[in-house]
Amino acid sequence: MDTRNPLGEFLRARREMTSPALAGLVWSGHRRTPGLRREEVAQLSGVSTDYYRRLEQGRERNPSAQVVNALARALDLNTEETAHLHRLAGATGEPVRRGGGVSVGPSLLRLMDGWLDTPALILDRRLDVLAGNRLGYALFAGMLQQGETNLVRFIFLDPGARDFYPDWERVARSGLAALRADSGDLMNDPRLTELIDELSLKSREFRILWARHDVRGKAHEAKRFHHPQVGELTLTYDSFTVDNASHQQLVVYQAEPGSASRQALALLGAVETGLPTLPALSTR
Repeated sequence: MDTRNPLGEFLRARREMTSPALAGLVWSGHRRTPGLRREEVAQLSGVSTDYYRRLEQGRERNPSAQVVNALARALDLNTEETAHLHRLAGATGEPVRRGGGVSVGPSLLRLMDGWLDTPALILDRRLDVLAGNRLGYALFAGMLQQGETNLVRFIFLDPGARDFYPDWERVARSGLAALRADSGDLMNDPRLTELIDELSLKSREFRILWARHDVRGKAHEAKRFHHPQVGELTLTYDSFTVDNASHQQLVVYQAEPGSASRQALALLGAVETGLPTLPALSTR
């Protein structure tokens, strides 16, 4: 993954996806450029075309907050996309340094272990699974028992993911948008670079979707699963920031009371009672 110009890559991708009509522009005739032209974004943002061109080319890397907000308005970015743009504009370009292993607090692990009918996972910003309770492990056993701990790698490189996720394309888009949202200031992290390079090399679908630069964090969403042991489940997940840990998310899955999915979760819990809980999972 080329991380030398993440700001320019994001601006170019969003410019090419912004329709002139949405931006309030009137035109006639054939347009060779998908989306907006550079000069149109510059005009809508109140900056010179040359300055905007330098932003996309990586020759200008630190626009002011006022300029970033103007660009966000011109490109019709939502709140998360605007925050992502601010993070990219404020990036120093220095390599990200990380300590040793990532630890999950013992009190949080005990809390999750007490949720006998609720799958729960702890994720980092690369969407690596750091820990989970017994039912969380059971739900994602098809991935975790193979030694795979990264959700994005599983989605794009494991053929079984398309059976596990009946709405595979929606899940793939959502996963990459979450990865973008959570890792905007990690673009110089060697582990993230290695992951993106691997997926870009091995998956054409990843390359296409990653080039869109979609940004949307994990929050609340319904998702369908096809589990090899209990069949179809429709679960709603909620994501919570772990305040006393660095960049960790607690993701909790629930089924509607009285639903077939609730019964399937109960059956899954009964089937997997012999499995140990996961105090922690090693990540690649």
